Amino acid sequence: MESLFFAQIEFMSPEYDLCIRLRDKLLRKPLHLEFTEKQLEDECKEFHFGVFNHSNQLLACLSFKPLNSHTLKMRQVAVDDEFQGKGIGKFLVGESEKWALSNNFSQIELHARDIAVPFYLSLNYQREGEMFEEVGIPHWSMKKMLTI
Repeated sequence: MESLFFAQIEFMSPEYDLCIRLRDKLLRKPLHLEFTEKQLEDECKEFHFGVFNHSNQLLACLSFKPLNSHTLKMRQVAVDDEFQGKGIGKFLVGESEKWALSNNFSQIELHARDIAVPFYLSLNYQREGEMFEEVGIPHWSMKKMLTI
């Protein structure tokens, strides 16, 4: 695998704009959804991360929304089509979990699209409750307790 680097991304930075474009392309457009101004404004309270290659190309991104002093909600995980299946998503989530631990968070929750559940199970997330519909597609609640 080519050399990759993980970075925290500042809200409203040029790198944040790249994240919005990637998320829009992969997560929104296929469902005929668009970001609202309010949704984007609310992201100022979140932590944003990306994986870049040696050419500073954004390959993947995700956001964490703090739910309380020890729990984060993982949101908007996207890996560029061209780079899926190459371990980049696992690298992104793993590095994000390390960041969470180093910032005193001990739990991550998420709503996984049905097709992404095997990916999260492989990273030791646990499925909780029953399947539900969100943005018109099946999702599962998942959770992971972080340990050193």
